[in-house]
Order: sequence, then structure tokens, then C-alpha cells
Amino acid sequence: MPVTVFISYSHADAAVLERLHKHLAMLRRDSIIKAWTDHEILPGDRFDAVIKSSLENSALFLALVSPDYLASNYCYEKEFQHALTLMKAGRLRIVPIIVEPCDWQNSPFGQFMALPKDGKPVSDWTNANTAYLDVVGGLRRFLTAPAPSLTTEIRTAPGNAAPRRVRVKQDFDSIQKAEFTDRAYEIIRNYFESSCKELTEVGEGTLKAKFEAMNATTFTCTVINRAKKSAEAHITIRNSKGGGGFFGDINYVYERHAPGNISNGHVGVEADDYSLYLTLANFSSGRSREDKYSAEQVADRLWSDLVSRAGIEYE
Repeated sequence: MPVTVFISYSHADAAVLERLHKHLAMLRRDSIIKAWTDHEILPGDRFDAVIKSSLENSALFLALVSPDYLASNYCYEKEFQHALTLMKAGRLRIVPIIVEPCDWQNSPFGQFMALPKDGKPVSDWTNANTAYLDVVGGLRRFLTAPAPSLTTEIRTAPGNAAPRRVRVKQDFDSIQKAEFTDRAYEIIRNYFESSCKELTEVGEGTLKAKFEAMNATTFTCTVINRAKKSAEAHITIRNSKGGGGFFGDINYVYERHAPGNISNGHVGVEADDYSLYLTLANFSSGRSREDKYSAEQVADRLWSDLVSRAGIEYE
């Protein structure tokens, strides 16, 4: 029997809702979900009553979180607050989908595991379809999991305290760190490959980017801005496979087809008591003040730095 899903969104994000509906098509066809939005409210229906009834008959609350959503009195103050009440009673599961950068982590949404991965806003992905695919994959995983069910009681702290996320301290061995490095490198590699294609497509001959895989652990990119004389930038990024030493786990050089014995900066893999994370350092300016990065954040910073060297900035 399909799970009834209530999709809460700001009307300013109607285009996002339409795109999400298309990506949810296979979940609907596989009879995994039955989605409900306010489009199903009929003329003459009592708006508040229908919304409340639909919420109370749903097992999953998807919120398309954006600045417009957080600013909406109806979405945030009514729909989301009622969803929180149902969640605390064990009747509803809440999953925020982060549509655009906003202060969601300082709202009650911050207590929930968000989609896409790591709460990276859909608008920040190089290809929005990839972001939606990550959302659908995340939904499918828990919707088809045998246990626990969506309506399993959610444990909360005594009284009216909000639910707390469990964090387990652990140690990470060399294999886990190596696998984390490999995954991070693949994310960075894929980001640069897709960004090169995207920049060339929108550049209309003025901007051009070329991605080249040198081998399984190294790639190089060149960005050219023909609107500016000599505006050309290069980078080579290498997964050192544990042999980087001073050059780190993943190192980069602002040269094309750079050899492995030079480096302008590096990405390190480190761990705290709870998780593995990345650090980013440049040999000319030192380590970044922001200590912990995801692979996506590292890729975005390195790409932004590369294109800025060719006189290109993103708004």
C-alpha cells in the first residue's frame, strides 16, 4: 500500500514542486507513494480544514525548504508546526528537502536529516537533476526499508523537548579513511567534469573548459576566457592513494598535466569522535579557517578558485 506523502511548499517555489513531481514518477508507478499537495483542494473547500485533514492522514511530510518557505506564515507557522505535533505523537515523519540556501539549520528543520545529501541545496548542484535523483534515492531507501515503519513511535526527551539525534563515538581505521578519500576524489572529479561541460555550454564560444582524465587517480582541467587576453587557468588534481605525505591525501597544482612531485595545496582526511571530514589547505595562504568540509564543498571551492584565475565569477 503506498505511503501518503504531504508535500509542503511555498507558491514561490511552484517550479521546484513541478520538477520534483516528475522525479517522483517512478515512486508513484511502483506504488511506493501517493503524493498530496494543495492542488487537490477543490473550489468551495475549506482550505484550513482540508490541509489539516490531509496532514493527519499522511505518514510522510516533505517540506521544500527555501527562504520563501521559512518566510511564509502559512507554510512554516501552520503546516510545519502541525507536522511537528504529529511527529512528536509518532504519527508522521518529516523530511526537509533543501531547495535553496537558507538558514534552515537554525530552525527546527535542523534536527532532521535533510535531502539532498548533506543538506546541499538543489540550486547549488551543478546539475539539478542529479540533486533530485539523490532526493528520490534517499526517499526510496527508507520507504522500502522493512523496518522501522514510518509510524513507529519516535522517542523524545522527557516533557516537550524536541527529538534528539543519537551520535555514537567511534574510531576510524586506515581502510575507512582510504575509502572516504576515494569517494571524495570521485565526487570532486565528477563535479569538475560536469562543471566543464556546463561552462562550455553556457559560454557560447567565449568561455571554454576542458576536462581530461590522466589516469584512474588524476585529472586535469583547463578554463579559457576568450573575452580577456591571456585569461587561461589550469589545475591538476590527484588522489595520492596514501602516498602523498606532505602533499596530503588529495593534492592540486595550478598547472596542466602537472607531475606528481609538485603541489600548490592539498585536501586532507581527518576525523573527530563522530565522523570523517575533509580539510583544505593552500601552501601560499595556509589552512582555511573553516576546518571541516564535505567533498562537495571542497569541489566547489577549488572550481571557483580555478575559474576566478581566468577572470570568471559566479553570481
